[in-house]
Amino acid sequence: MDKQKCIDTIRSAVRNGSHPGAPDAALYDFTSVIALFAFNEEGVRLLFIQKADKEGYPWAGQMAFPGGHVDKEDMTAKDTALRELEEEMGINRDNVEVLGSLGHFQTINDKDIEAWVGVWNGNEKIRFDTQEISRVFEIPLDYLMSLHREKGFDSFEHPPNVMWLKYPYEDVLIWGVTAKIVYHLLEVLRKA
Repeated sequence: MDKQKCIDTIRSAVRNGSHPGAPDAALYDFTSVIALFAFNEEGVRLLFIQKADKEGYPWAGQMAFPGGHVDKEDMTAKDTALRELEEEMGINRDNVEVLGSLGHFQTINDKDIEAWVGVWNGNEKIRFDTQEISRVFEIPLDYLMSLHREKGFDSFEHPPNVMWLKYPYEDVLIWGVTAKIVYHLLEVLRKA
């Protein structure tokens, strides 16, 4: 499939998919992330960050999508995701096409994460903040889809328990709320 056709398929899947709604605002701290697709000669890839392994850092070593807390100057949750992407990875918002929202995902520590989907044109080098990030991974979408099927995640009528959702890659493990977002994204794409 050519790049533009693939982008159109992802856009359509995200826009037409059924996504989890926002929770009661009084109960959660709002954050925003972006699941960012990149294209190269090897195909479609999804970008992940591994949080820095700093003592006392609550997310030390965890796999995540770029993102963070909503700041006062952010006009929307989408603005939050794009600002955090630039701060954490050096990717300018002008080089990202946002395709839509995947909805809202809650963590066990009362965070609500609105997850956005975007496509990066690759016009700059990734320059990640080493205070927050130890590594950046570009994981092939085909690999994630195959793993999703192999684990039988595509056969559940409802999302499996978060404790079951794990996506290993090389020497890391995608788990927790990031795995919930990955699961939802893969299901939306699979059903498109």
